[in-house]
Amino acid sequence: MRVIDLRSDTVTLPTPEMRRAMAEAEVGDDVYGEDPTVNALERRAAELMGKEAALFVASGTMANLTALLTHCQRGDEAIVGSQAHILHYEVAGAAGLGGIQLRTAHNDARGRLNPDEVAELIRDARDVHEPRTALVCLENTHNRCGGAALSAQDTDAVAEVAHAAGCAVHIDGARIFNAAIARGTSARELVRSADSVGFCLSKGLAAPVGSLLCGNAEFIARARKVRKMLGGGMRQAGVLAAAGLVALDTMIDRLTEDHRTAKRLATGLARISGIEIDPAAVETNIVIFSVRGGDVPAMLQRLKTLGVLAGSPGPGRVRMVTHWGITEADIDEALARVEHVMRVAVPS
Repeated sequence: MRVIDLRSDTVTLPTPEMRRAMAEAEVGDDVYGEDPTVNALERRAAELMGKEAALFVASGTMANLTALLTHCQRGDEAIVGSQAHILHYEVAGAAGLGGIQLRTAHNDARGRLNPDEVAELIRDARDVHEPRTALVCLENTHNRCGGAALSAQDTDAVAEVAHAAGCAVHIDGARIFNAAIARGTSARELVRSADSVGFCLSKGLAAPVGSLLCGNAEFIARARKVRKMLGGGMRQAGVLAAAGLVALDTMIDRLTEDHRTAKRLATGLARISGIEIDPAAVETNIVIFSVRGGDVPAMLQRLKTLGVLAGSPGPGRVRMVTHWGITEADIDEALARVEHVMRVAVPS
């Protein structure tokens, strides 16, 4: 029985072209700035994001933490969304390693922040009682909000408020290329008003390891030192960067396939008794649905025994993510197995 792994797009495997590129990569010591393949990847990433420079790091979490530590000082505050990956899934690194306090603004169902609320949350740094608000963080696409894609205007509105108050803006753009395709624009356009952005190579782009943090040259120079402090100096990292270059050249446009299979999945789930989902709300490759009156952990375990792997972002909710290697036939088979489980779990 074929296992259909819909837990995340982090389970993707590198393509044959990536494996060849890794085997043949020209390398040097990246901590000394001497790895030509890493340097080429960083130039390419900066170009794609419309920023001056970029830094190759091990993961999306490291990209976000490096950004936080570079933008903020100990005792500063950063505003993040109430459903932000930085808040929920990054082991409180900002507080634990940076002494940075996180303050939450409400994410609406589409992952957006209200600029008026952000303005109200920014502290008055002149007040001796209050911390300095140094940073506002956005997320695009938004993981816990069903892979929703922010528009350039959504980001611009928050950035205008933040910049007027002297705050920097960082985008957790782990899946920024998914957002660009969904919005029919470029990643560069979506991050035009941000001071920094991080994006992942190891999710829908299918590279085995790595993320890029992008910003102006002065910011990236400081971030490079933070990366070293975090243990992220990876020496002959061109072996990994080579796969990233292939990913940027060959895997961005094919993300439309993942969006198509996600829509197919959502449409099929909506027809299954006991499942609540609005297929029209699925914009990218993340599908989150609710189960009426069901035991989600037990459901996930039964699905696992039938060869379908999924996750749960919270009580009563299931998350499935489409990615490289998942076909329309896989989606149809997964739906058949989900329907079988739901008939047992939630009899009509």
